[in-house]
Amino acid sequence: MAPYLETALERLVPEVRDIGLKKFFCGPESFTPDNAPAVGPSPDLQNYYVAAGLNSIGILTGGGIGRTLAKWIQRGLPPSDIDVTGINIDRFHSYQANIDYRKNRVGESLGNTYRLLYPTHQPTTCRGVKKSVLHDRLVKQNAYFHDVSGWESPGWYAPPGVEPVIRKESFGRSDFFSFWEAEHNACRDNVALFDMSFMSKFLVQGYDTGTFLNRLSTANVDGDSSTITYTQWLNEDGFLEADLTVIKLSDNAFLVIATDTMHNHVYSHMTNRLSRDWHVTVTDVTARYAQINLQGPRSRDLLQMLTSRDMSRDFEFRRAEEIDIGLSRAICTRITYVGELGYELFIPAEHATYIYDYIIAVGKEFGLRHAGLKALSSLRLEKGYRDYGHDIDNTDTITEAGLSFTCDFKKEGGFIGMEKVQAQKTNAKERGGLSRRMANVFVPLEPSDPLLYHGEILWRNGEAISDIRSGSYGHTIGGGIGLTMLDSHNGEPINNAYIENGSWELEIADRKYPCKVSVSPFYDPKNSRIKD
Repeated sequence: MAPYLETALERLVPEVRDIGLKKFFCGPESFTPDNAPAVGPSPDLQNYYVAAGLNSIGILTGGGIGRTLAKWIQRGLPPSDIDVTGINIDRFHSYQANIDYRKNRVGESLGNTYRLLYPTHQPTTCRGVKKSVLHDRLVKQNAYFHDVSGWESPGWYAPPGVEPVIRKESFGRSDFFSFWEAEHNACRDNVALFDMSFMSKFLVQGYDTGTFLNRLSTANVDGDSSTITYTQWLNEDGFLEADLTVIKLSDNAFLVIATDTMHNHVYSHMTNRLSRDWHVTVTDVTARYAQINLQGPRSRDLLQMLTSRDMSRDFEFRRAEEIDIGLSRAICTRITYVGELGYELFIPAEHATYIYDYIIAVGKEFGLRHAGLKALSSLRLEKGYRDYGHDIDNTDTITEAGLSFTCDFKKEGGFIGMEKVQAQKTNAKERGGLSRRMANVFVPLEPSDPLLYHGEILWRNGEAISDIRSGSYGHTIGGGIGLTMLDSHNGEPINNAYIENGSWELEIADRKYPCKVSVSPFYDPKNSRIKD
């Protein structure tokens, strides 16, 4: 802290340098499970705001935290000039307040405060608290587990006979790189199985559910039953609050699926907008359903061997219905997060191990391969798919994020934030483009080069424009891949001419690499593989 303190004294009160140290105080400090502050409205008490858990750097961060909280209280909405997804207090779960949990995790958090943490870093304390019902079977498949909002979820799988451990952390190609590559390629060329049971799931029911969810959603989620719809939720200022899918099971029953990190946020977004006039109930059913995703060009052939339901093209993209699988049943949706033909199965927890075993047994003749979160990330980034809380957040509008195709401006009742979206679209049309716009970045890399993770600086014609919000290695396209929010800074419209007339470089570590920038994804931009 000394360099910061010396600079502050020099700028603010230079006379203090000559007074000397009068008192040294060592007192209690507050630490959080993930070493990030706990800020924002309490999810448990209305109109109660929190700024705590500053992890021993309160003097350094206090000014910014105070400004953020003041703006939040003033408007009742998160400030749009700072990403709060990583500090929002609603990211925590009740069990993390347990005395034993805090006692064990805080020591690790303290030790990590000033430590260099590699991208592969995983916490070691308080593990094994939340497990998928498939956990023991995935252990036998040689999974290396990540901590995913407390869930134990496979990051990658080691081959038989190889212990699933990281022997040497690195910013380059770790020793599991080839395992990850094989999982990625299996999904692109054949069929892969992902355990996605950690995804947040909410059963929303009642006579007014369709109208209620349609008001929250940019897309029309209250169309035909047995349909899954990709949508966003916005706040009243038109900024992003959630990125999710909604399954219409029947006229009065819907299943809302969101990412793990936004579990409490999505729940609160619904419950805070309910009133006594709405006949709607919201039930957290995350633990009630295991989720198995079968993805890849042969996923249809495999699933057809498991069910009597005709899985031909009659089971079209976005179809959602309950099907038989062996002796059991599951909700099956045709949707993808990796850019391939694929299906997501929502399985009652008590049936999950049976269906998993059945899939594995039949899958042997297809060469079915397990795949983890590393492959999921590289696959989705090749396709340019967004992840709320990582590459899109509360500072972005839906048009800037490139997701306004989900907006249904003609549906009855519209949606929250619709007027703001329409105004920005009109303004962008008049000016010839947006001044902020999400884009895909591709950079060829040699085996000895460091990889993309996040924070790498993007340069255009010698000027720093933005940074990588999420990065990975695209095994299909053969290089580093990432998403960035381009910002012209001077209001210049970001359009095809802006991109084509730029000389682009990506700064990774201490070197700048020539790269390509595109608004369209570098993999299958016409979606031909998804809707086949």
